[in-house]
Formats: sequence, structure tokens, C-alpha cells
Amino acid sequence: MNQIQVSVENGKPTSYPVNTPVNVLLKAHLNGHGVPFIGALVNNNVVSLSYPLKINCQVRFLAANDPQGMRIYRNSLSFLLAKAVSKLFPEIRLCIEHSLSTGFYYTLENIKKGVKTEALIREIEKAMRQMVAANLKIERRQLSFADAIALLEQAGLKEKANLLRFRNPPKITIHWCAGFFDLAHGPLAPSTGSLKYFSLVNHPPGLVLQFPDPQNQRHVPRFRGQPHLFQIFREHKDWGRILGVSNVGRLNELIAADEVGNFIKISEAFHEKKIAKIADAITARRGQIGLVLLSGPSAAGKTTFSKRLAVQLEVNGIRPVTLSMDNYYVDDEKTPRDKKGNRDYEHIEAVDIALLNRHLVSLINGKKIELTRFDFNRKKRIMTGLRLKIDRDQIIIVEGIHGLNPALTPMIERRRQFKIYISALTQLNIDCHNRISTTDNRLMRRLIRDHVFRGNSPLVTLKMWPSVRRGEKRWIFPFQGQADVFFNSALDYELAVLKPLVEPLLMQIKPADAEYAEAVRLQEFLSNFLGITKYEVPHTSILREFIGASSFKYS
Repeated sequence: MNQIQVSVENGKPTSYPVNTPVNVLLKAHLNGHGVPFIGALVNNNVVSLSYPLKINCQVRFLAANDPQGMRIYRNSLSFLLAKAVSKLFPEIRLCIEHSLSTGFYYTLENIKKGVKTEALIREIEKAMRQMVAANLKIERRQLSFADAIALLEQAGLKEKANLLRFRNPPKITIHWCAGFFDLAHGPLAPSTGSLKYFSLVNHPPGLVLQFPDPQNQRHVPRFRGQPHLFQIFREHKDWGRILGVSNVGRLNELIAADEVGNFIKISEAFHEKKIAKIADAITARRGQIGLVLLSGPSAAGKTTFSKRLAVQLEVNGIRPVTLSMDNYYVDDEKTPRDKKGNRDYEHIEAVDIALLNRHLVSLINGKKIELTRFDFNRKKRIMTGLRLKIDRDQIIIVEGIHGLNPALTPMIERRRQFKIYISALTQLNIDCHNRISTTDNRLMRRLIRDHVFRGNSPLVTLKMWPSVRRGEKRWIFPFQGQADVFFNSALDYELAVLKPLVEPLLMQIKPADAEYAEAVRLQEFLSNFLGITKYEVPHTSILREFIGASSFKYS
């Protein structure tokens, strides 16, 4: 029993001693494209290259041009940036904020007066490149819980220590590199030498850490600003700071003290205020606008937003009619295929554009239409037999992922349209150096919704997710600039609500499944949160679209 059988890259099993580090199996440190290996999949679980093999397993090595390898690369570069700032400017507080363009946006707090940010950033980048050239080892160390708390408190890292306050594992994993350390949130590269490709961009009042193109590791894309999204993030971040809830540790404190109820009410009121302002903007153009188009990525909460917007419009004396783009999907056999031959539900031709436009023009011209409905269980569109006719002063609301794409409504004049972009852009961080992915937020919403309302297993949803993400990059994100207004549907308490609902779903994904690594990563992420019962969530909340028991009806 001192030997285990290990199969590398689907090769023949070979015997190795128990506790053999996975990097011993590497025959070369670069893949076929000249990109360094920085991690591995062991029985479909992402691990560091120093991971000791203890059981029979299959191993596949990860380079940065692999999606899971790219996550390791990004996290490792973030670690390197934090180390450089700590070494050069220990008085400065580096805070990760959110993704921006093809990088992460950070703020720099406590900068001395008179210091020019651009010069400071150049100095930080120079230090990072020096550490890359030095090829410093990044070690994965394990400490007792008590030793980890003592180490964090001694270093003045109260925010990180507070994160552990609501966890009680017997040991804590940290990453250590030449005197600098941080809590481990997933594996990092084995050394700084593999982190050659990046750039720092001055973006007042902070900076952007730009990552390389996953398909071309040696190319770091030119930074392209996203002023509208940046403003939405900043507004939400500032709001979180005003309330004193900008990280998971602080949210957990509210939950543990049974004080989260008021925070939920404030979060929901913030949403309602924003929706009311959008309704006021539409009302100001009453008589000009005939069609409101609402778009955003998957699980953004478009359907509930459209219903809440309709309520606010009625408050203003406007009687809107809502149509869901989902009900205009073509039958499954007519759905376009992607390059792999799989059905591409995100493609604009998955929507019956001709029928949608005929219906819109008919309604605007005062004619009747027969409503259609898409049956997600049978994956077929059916005619309901229900008729709809609107008055000329009514407004039609259409929500769906293609709402901002001009190709969706070629028969409607642009001046008659009001376009809204919605996404879940959480401002909450794990701690000052570790962000919460807005994509993960949406994925967990979708896992629950697909299980409860669409009959999809969590494995099916995870298998579909890469295709969904490709569709978003092709069909949604490029049209953000078409929006008249933006709305952030994230609720800073929601991950604590989703935790007890999504964890049982993630546990259904087994090590034999290729999606196991993603399930484990999400489970480890959720371990940072205390849970909140779903009964705390108001029945008009956008979150109810995913967890059920909404006071709105969904056809």
C-alpha cells in the first residue's frame, strides 16, 4: 500500500510512492505552446504542483492558456502585486475592487500627499518584474488555526482574521513567498518566474492589473475603459462602505448578531429607489418611447426587474405590457449549433426575430396578437390562445439577453426605444486582496433556478455554463454601450442566502465528472459565508426569481 497508480494525461497507469508531489510527474515545464505549467487536475480537482498524491488518480497538467490555469495565473499575479505593494509601501492599503476590461481594478489608500500615482504604479510594476526575474518560490504552508489567527493579528490583518472568526477548521492554508503571506483561496503558481506577462495601468483613483490573452499568453491586450460599468461599480462600492459592509467578514458579523434583517431591507430599498429613477426617466419621454428593451447576461434578474419596473411605471400613470424574449425561442431542433455541434441557446438566431418583430409592430399599431410561450421542459414554443392588444399610449417592455442588439428590433425606430442594461455586479469582497467574481454570483443563481424551475440537474447547468459565457461575450457585452441606463441587480446579502440552497446541488457533482473542479471551488468559496434562511428575503426581491416564492407570476 506504499505505491499508488497514477495515469498522466490519459496515459497508462504507472506506480509511484504515496505522497509523491505532482510536479515530479512533469516531463517538461512548458506545454506545446511554450506556456509554463502552473497547476494540475488530480481526479478533476485543481491543485498546486506541490500537491502530494495519496491515492490512485488521473492527472492533467494546467498551463495559463487553460481556463482553470488562467484562474491560477490571475490569482498568482494578484498575490505578486500585493507582495510588491507591501514591500515598497507598507503604509499603503491595496484593495481589490472588481474586474475591469481584461484585468482587476484596485484602489490604493493612504498614499502620502504629493506622491504621483502614475510614478508609484511604475515603481510597483518594476518591483513585480524584478520578482519575476528572481523566480521566487511560492510555498503552500499549513498552520494550526491558533497559529494562523496569531500570525494575521500580529501583521495587523484584522479583516483576514475576522474572516476566520466564523470558521473552525483544524488547519489553515496560507501562501508564503519571501516573507510575504496571504490566506490561500485556491492554488497559486509554484514560483514567480512563470508570471511574466501582465501590465499595470493607471486608472484614477486606482490601478488596473491587466492579464494576458488566454489564447495568446505573450500578448497583454490594450486596456479599454468601461466608464459606464466602472461608474456603477463605484457607486455600489461607495454605498457598501457607507453602510460598513464591504467584505464577507463584516456580513458574517451582522448574521451572527441577528442584525442582518435591517441590512436586507436597506439593500432592497436601494434597488427600489434605482428602479423608480429609471421609471422616472422613461416617463419623462412619455409619448416618444413605445418600447423598453432590457438586456443583460444570464441570471442577472431581468424578468423580475421588468416586473418591478412595470409597477413603478404604473405609479407614474403608465400602463406597460411585458413580453419575455424567452417565449420567442425557436423549438429545440431549430436552435443553432456551435462549433462543437452543441445547441447554442445564446445565439441571436435562437430567437424567432421575425415573429417577435411582427408582434411588436402589430401591438404598436393597435392590432391584436396571439401570445406565445416557451415550454422549457419540452423545449418547444407553444401558442397560448391568449390575445393581446394595447392602447397607443401604452409601453411594451421586452426583456432578454439580446435586448441591446440592434439586430433584434430592426423594424422599430431607435428613437422609439429605451434600452436598459442589467447585471449582478457585487461590491462585496472576501477580503482586501480577494474578490468575489460577479460571474460566480450569477452561476449560483442559475444553478438554483435551473434546478427548481427548468428541470436541469446541477451537472447539466455546469456543462452548459461555458457555452453561456461564450454567448455573453459574443451577444451581450459588445452591446453595453447601446444602453440608455445601467442597473446593478446584485444584493450584498444574497450569497449568504444562496449558500444553503446551492451547496446540496454542488455535492451532486462527483470526482468522475469533469465539472467537479468547479463544484469544489464554489463549495470552498461558500465556506467563507454564514447562511441566511431564504424566508428573510422579501417576496418582491429580484432574488426570488431564482429561489422561488416570488409575489410576481412568471409565465
